[in-house]
Amino acid sequence: QVQLVESGGGLVQAGGSLRLSCVASASISNINVITWYRQAPGKQRELVATIPTGGNTNYAGSVKGRIAISRDNAKNTVYLQMNSLKPEDTAVYFCNARAGITDYWGQGTQVTVSS
Repeated sequence: QVQLVESGGGLVQAGGSLRLSCVASASISNINVITWYRQAPGKQRELVATIPTGGNTNYAGSVKGRIAISRDNAKNTVYLQMNSLKPEDTAVYFCNARAGITDYWGQGTQVTVSS
């Protein structure tokens, strides 16, 4: 069982930056893939960025070049650095960890970008 806790969300003006953190209750060294998703009001949850163990990162086209995902296995933490934020980035951001066939989710952190 892995518990995930996101933090770092908040209110920021367009063009600003935020860094989200996802802290796991257990070692993430053996977690296959960790992914950040987001869900805006009235919309479906969508993938933002993913980072597999030892593999290449992957980004949604809408955030490529503005957002960077990274992981610190020693701290059991995955980060999402978000720059040049836009109002359309407003959403609840969720962290997901896939270990084998099991998915774990955090409770989400709200990001609001004002124009």
